[in-house]
Parts: sequence; structure tokens; C-alpha cells
Amino acid sequence: MRKLIVITSGKGGVGKTTTAINLGAAVNHFGKDVLVVDGNLTTPNVGIHLGSPEVPVSLNHILSGKADVSEAVYEHESGVKIIPSSLSISELKKIKPEKMRDFKKDFKKISKYVIIDSAAGLGNEAISIIKMADELILVTNPEMPAITDALKTIKLAEQLKKPVVGIIITRVKKNNIEMQPETVREMLEVPILGMIPEDIDIQKSLSLKDAIVHTHPKSKPARAYKEIAAKILKVKYDSDEDRERLIERVLKRLGLKS
Repeated sequence: MRKLIVITSGKGGVGKTTTAINLGAAVNHFGKDVLVVDGNLTTPNVGIHLGSPEVPVSLNHILSGKADVSEAVYEHESGVKIIPSSLSISELKKIKPEKMRDFKKDFKKISKYVIIDSAAGLGNEAISIIKMADELILVTNPEMPAITDALKTIKLAEQLKKPVVGIIITRVKKNNIEMQPETVREMLEVPILGMIPEDIDIQKSLSLKDAIVHTHPKSKPARAYKEIAAKILKVKYDSDEDRERLIERVLKRLGLKS
């Protein structure tokens, strides 16, 4: 069964695009065909994150009727397929976000799993993307403003009859200041799919213009994204194997193991 998953958030700056890209990379890690679409038309970042800020044919061309969906698909060296949006302001003025729904079937023909990075907030652009979802995944931070905005998004999803399969909490520091998982779960009343720790390797992956699942596959965030993907795909993932390989690699660097 083909599935279109929209990654959304109540507010910007919570790691939504990073999550969309890495979830796509993690799904691909398990050998599944995946397409990541940059549905954030106003402030597109998928192409930037993956080293393709400007492409000859983009999602904007599809929405304006200048190109077919297949013409805007680019394949990352990892095998992940992407459809970037244009950075051009002039092109943005010519398109209507509501037209995204017209291409839902076309996106699903490209790959079995389609992940769409939505615009943040609850404006017309974000709502248009939410309306085309088979399932929604919310990204939030463990702090009250982000959680409050996530709750608003969940309420909107309920009104639109769109299932929220869970939330992903990013930038987790595991201190006594941030909100605890139990509190977040009680407030939002949806499952927590995973928690992504605050990690310098995420910033490093951004500078390398790639997913952390690719650049730092044994890191804690990469393993967390793979655990989430395994839940979505209903496949087995043994994070201990990644951890053991990491320890072994560190020991070799220290000359403690040949």
C-alpha cells in the first residue's frame, strides 16, 4: 500500500525539514523506495539541505503546469528521490498551494512512500499540504510554546479528519528544564514516535549538505531516525548493532583494537 506522509509543525524552527529529510533517508536505509517533496513553497529548504538549491525543473514548474511530476524528480546518490521547490520569489507568486492535492496520485506513482515537508504554522500553504496527507507526523521541541502550537495543529487535523500517527520531539537535551516526554504525551494525546537528541553532528550534516543518517550513520540522532522509520515500516531495527559498531570504531581509533 502506497502512503503519503506529511511532516508538519505548529511553528517554525523546530527541525521539521531536518526530520523530513532524515526520515526519508532512514526509510531508504531499510531498502524502501521513498520520495521527499519540498511542500514548503514559501521557504523551501530540502534542496539546500541536500546540496541542490537550484534545479532546472522544480515543484513550482509542476504546480504552474510547465512540467510533469516525473520531470522534477531528482535522485540523491543514496537512492532517495526528491522534488525540490524553487527559491525564486517571482515563481512563488504564480502558483497556488491548493493545487498540490491535484498531484497526490502522481507523487505516489513515483515511490511507495512519499514524505512531504510542509510549511510551518497553520496558514493556507500549510493547510493545503495537510489536506492531501494520508497520515501526519508532527515535529516539536520539548518546550511550552512549541507544544502549544503542536496542539493547535492536532486540533486542526482532527477537524480535517487527518490521522496524526505521532509526534517526533527534536533537540532533546534531557535536562530538568525541558518538558518531559510523559507531560508532552499527556498534553497532546498522541504517541511519541521518537526523540531526537540535540547533537553537534546534526549541524555538521547540514554543513555537509546531507542527511545525518548518511553523514553520521552511527550517531544517536541517526539511530533515532532509523528507529522511527522502522516503526513506520513495521520492520525490525537493532540499534545495539549500530552502537556496537560505533564503539568498535572508537576503540580502533584509540589503537585499543586491531
